[in-house]
Amino acid sequence: MPAPNIARPRISDLLLGGAMLAGCFFLAPDLEAQSFDPEVRDTLSAIVAVQAKIPPDARTALALGTERQGSGVIIDGSGLIVTIGYLILEASEVEVTAADGRTVAAEIVAYDHDTGFGLLRATQPLEATPMALGTSAHVGEGDHVLISAFGGVTAVRPAVTVSRREFAGYWEYLLEGAIFTIPPYPMFGGAALIDNRGRLVGIGSLIVGDAVQGDRTMPGNMFVPVDGLKAVMADLLVHGHAASPSRPWLGVYSQEEAGHVLVQRVAEGGPASRAGIRAGDIIAKLNGETVTDLASFYRKLWKDRKPGDRVAITVLRGTEMRHLDVETGDRYAWLRFAPSD
Repeated sequence: MPAPNIARPRISDLLLGGAMLAGCFFLAPDLEAQSFDPEVRDTLSAIVAVQAKIPPDARTALALGTERQGSGVIIDGSGLIVTIGYLILEASEVEVTAADGRTVAAEIVAYDHDTGFGLLRATQPLEATPMALGTSAHVGEGDHVLISAFGGVTAVRPAVTVSRREFAGYWEYLLEGAIFTIPPYPMFGGAALIDNRGRLVGIGSLIVGDAVQGDRTMPGNMFVPVDGLKAVMADLLVHGHAASPSRPWLGVYSQEEAGHVLVQRVAEGGPASRAGIRAGDIIAKLNGETVTDLASFYRKLWKDRKPGDRVAITVLRGTEMRHLDVETGDRYAWLRFAPSD
């Protein structure tokens, strides 16, 4: 079925609309009295709470914590749940709480770094109507959507899509066509982005300061589009990750600053650390090509390469240029997944 033909407002109108929605968000948090389409109301039972425990020696324990909480969405009758991957990354134990308040154990089915999705399966049947996957390609600037974490109608908030653009994350992550919404939704981790037909079109990842860019920046949320999940779903269910070859990985956590890529920290025991790259270094070149932003840095690193390939990285440390030879690694091999995985 084609997407409805809805007139899309100008950015100035979106800013005003975002401010009005923000007022609704802060002044009228209880939307119980609002009328919902029955189909949308029924599908809210698909949103579950996710609680994950991570071993203290996990690679991600320091950065992401050993107890993580967020939401997930039941997407089929077998209890398959999609969430944001960082909630369950390296988890030794995961539980989900359904809309009826019942808490059951969940098994980790898959984690996919390239998209950011994680999949779980409840070990016992859950009384819920699965949420159908929509088409995130139909979500565009100016579209009105709903955001909901676990909590039923009281957790639902209206939002506006203000941008569809690439997102480059500091953890060597690049997402095409990310969905940006306003106003900010605080319980974003694994939250459902729902279109006007009650279908799931995105999974919550972050709060960002520049959902609206330009002279009048405005904070909001970044959602991972579900079309990316549909593209790799079969692989995730069979292999636990995408079947495509892993990308080469450096283990650098960087940010863009005035046209430079600045290393904030390096993964302990990762390729960059072993090669001598340090926090505070500016990555100037990769194999002789100038590096100015995260997205182009990642594309240069990944192009026609696999884990184990070597790259020449030039860093500016203070006033000195240093040329380092780095043997790239495999992020999945570096992570410490539970033995059962």
